[in-house]
Amino acid sequence: MSGIFDTAVNAFSVQSLRKRLLYTFMILGIFMLGGLVPVPCIDGKQFTSILQQWGQLGSIMDLVSGGGLFHASILSMGVSPYINASIIIQLLAVVIPALEELQKEGASGRKKMDKITRYSAIGLALVQSSLFCFSTRASLIEIVPGAKWLSAILVVASFTAGAALVVFLGEKINDVGIGNGVSLIIFAGICTRLPEMAKTLYAKSVEISGYFDNVVVGALLGIAVFLLGTLVAVVIIIFVIYVQDSERRIPVQYSKKVIGRNQRGGNRDYLPLKVNMSGVMPVIFAMSILAVPNIIVTMFIKEPGKIATWFKESFTQNGSGAVWYYLTYFVLIFAFTFFYSSINFHPIEIANNINQNGGTISGIRAGKPTTEFIKKAAFRLNWIEACFLVLVCILPTVVGYLTGFQNVVFAGTSVLILTSVADDLIRQVEGELEVRSPKGFLEDLTVKKKK
Repeated sequence: MSGIFDTAVNAFSVQSLRKRLLYTFMILGIFMLGGLVPVPCIDGKQFTSILQQWGQLGSIMDLVSGGGLFHASILSMGVSPYINASIIIQLLAVVIPALEELQKEGASGRKKMDKITRYSAIGLALVQSSLFCFSTRASLIEIVPGAKWLSAILVVASFTAGAALVVFLGEKINDVGIGNGVSLIIFAGICTRLPEMAKTLYAKSVEISGYFDNVVVGALLGIAVFLLGTLVAVVIIIFVIYVQDSERRIPVQYSKKVIGRNQRGGNRDYLPLKVNMSGVMPVIFAMSILAVPNIIVTMFIKEPGKIATWFKESFTQNGSGAVWYYLTYFVLIFAFTFFYSSINFHPIEIANNINQNGGTISGIRAGKPTTEFIKKAAFRLNWIEACFLVLVCILPTVVGYLTGFQNVVFAGTSVLILTSVADDLIRQVEGELEVRSPKGFLEDLTVKKKK
């Protein structure tokens, strides 16, 4: 904790870094204020009641929008269109050679990919806004009698413009601020939920204390429940941070090279394979798939029959068929963990880079055996990663459902996003400080001279 405090103090002591941090906080403040501006021509209470029927997907979208979805704000779309566009572009890059070539072009290729993602996000925001407007048409308010379509156009335009504004704010954080703009916007949205979670935990503690006639015993039990809930949240956060920082280190030996009078190489390094390679993406994929039956029934079927009702109840987190929901959730997390890893992890490229730099894995021949070894090691880590995601996302949710402490303890995507973004931010600031530190610069020169 003292190290984090020292990093924050040192970061604000460097003028250039302080300006970037303050600019980032200003952009995040604009984002939070935008979440308070309501969309015109919508009955907020009716809009919220309709979206709450969407189940967990609605909660996730409200989370990434900074709590603006259920309040029908202009930033209700949040960063979800941008995230969906990024996922789609990544998947298309696997099957479309032109996009694959752009990924390999370096900085110029990344700029073009970012531009494609940006426009795709606005297109998706338009489609998503239209679906929102259609599914919540009962909450529309006519500005012109008999012309409800005018209200629909205004609502769709407001939602789409808000999504474009969020993309713009995220890019400004990347360009002028500290970086990781989209991740920081999601982080800010989750942080706004912390007081609400603490308030809910306090209300549950007071409710439990009221069950006892003895005031002292009830008060002590309520305090114990509040402290226990806080402790569980802290333990979950520490566990997630530990796993996210964990990695499998494969030893790599580099051969010696003589260039002129200098000798390079001959050192022993390692290839780090992170345990949580896919991050939170398998969970988001799984939750999106699970929400589809519920959304279809809610949006397009006015009077659901037995089959439609069964699908809706079976794929709702708190429905009568919650067992099917959690079983499907379990299977989908495992499936998407392996799927996402297969798309983003390229053992052939890693093996080629090792061989081109004169490196070999101890006891493994170069070429195909190296590729197979790395692929096998990553495959084993995928099992650990999938079990970790299931443990973090499903177990606390099930416990909360059985005990009635829902939306109280950190679980699932919230804690994964919070910890990963905070960890990346701290590492980035520490890296900036190390670059600007004269001591670190002199140490680097000393190491190079010794080599």
